[in-house]
Amino acid sequence: MTRLLELLISCVIVAVLFLVVAVLLPSSRTLTESVETNRRQSIVFDTINSVRRFKDWSPIPRYDPAVQLKLSGPDAGVGARVDYASEDKRIGQGHWEITESDPDKRVVYAVENPQRGDNKKMTFTLKPTGRNNRNIEITQTYNVDYGWDLLGRFAGLYVSRNVGDDMKLGLGQMGNLLAAVPNVDYRVEGSTLSDLAAVDRPAENLLVVSAGAVERNNQVIQDSMKANLEWINRTMAANDLEAAGPLRVITTELGRETYTFDIAMPVRAKGTGPAAPAAAAEGDGEGEADAQVAAAPVEAPATDAAELSDLELLGPVKYVHLPRGRVAKANYKGFMAELDNVRNAVRAWALTQGYEVTDRPYESYRNGIEAAFTENGEFEVFWTLRQQP
Repeated sequence: MTRLLELLISCVIVAVLFLVVAVLLPSSRTLTESVETNRRQSIVFDTINSVRRFKDWSPIPRYDPAVQLKLSGPDAGVGARVDYASEDKRIGQGHWEITESDPDKRVVYAVENPQRGDNKKMTFTLKPTGRNNRNIEITQTYNVDYGWDLLGRFAGLYVSRNVGDDMKLGLGQMGNLLAAVPNVDYRVEGSTLSDLAAVDRPAENLLVVSAGAVERNNQVIQDSMKANLEWINRTMAANDLEAAGPLRVITTELGRETYTFDIAMPVRAKGTGPAAPAAAAEGDGEGEADAQVAAAPVEAPATDAAELSDLELLGPVKYVHLPRGRVAKANYKGFMAELDNVRNAVRAWALTQGYEVTDRPYESYRNGIEAAFTENGEFEVFWTLRQQP
């Protein structure tokens, strides 16, 4: 009987000690980790402010590559949410949802997962740092409340190992992810780049001429474009075709001394689309074709074009039926020589949104060839996006 009393008293003492220690433990925990990147602030913010790249920087898919991710809400900003479900008991089910978004400065995620605690949130804060503030410090802060969950308070003793290690891994992966993005600020103040978006491109019929590697001289490039456009115009006339969109230049490589590109024109059978000026031949006078192409840009159709057949192709002209796809698109006004930087800006934007570009970028010359070599050039810039599963 005495031993039983001693056992009961010991249990009571242990229970009291447990309660005393638990009460003295913090009812909430805060963890902070940081990493530094040399990428532009807009690139870093847009990557974090969208759940589309969650799979690439979060440690969750690293622990379980078979985890099921479901995106919902807007593409970015408050309400963007990713739910996950894993058969791995360490991960289980949960979600991250953006609840606050301060442009280029701060993003807050509400976090739900099987771990103990309430009101969990991850806050990402961006701060310019380094020489001339060229780098960005990404600070990730985790907050959790345990309240009177005494077991949760004890679990908080290990949160730096459990959650802290995940934060370090995630920030490391984010740093590697950002390093692969072209370091071009597509939102820089004063830029004439606008209307960045991912859009559907209908199937198109193209007449294409490969210009090959042309000397990087504005006049030489213009002459090559006009000469190749002349072949396309002749082929259009021979096949009773008309322009179905603005003149297009497809870039293969912009080297130090040469520019390798193709000239293309979307076409359709004459009279099958809205009335618009065709790309006329240049034979009657210098710049005549360019002037007519520039006069009123042909709007690209919104529906898929049926494949053409039995075409008479003249000289170097080739026919391509381009299938329906999805593209990153932007508008730009300025010199043609600035387009290489613009292409990189479009690619950078696409990567922050969780897209992967493929094939070659191209531009529609909305006001013609000659205007493209002045500050008044108007372009639609496109880059095909890889189809996502």
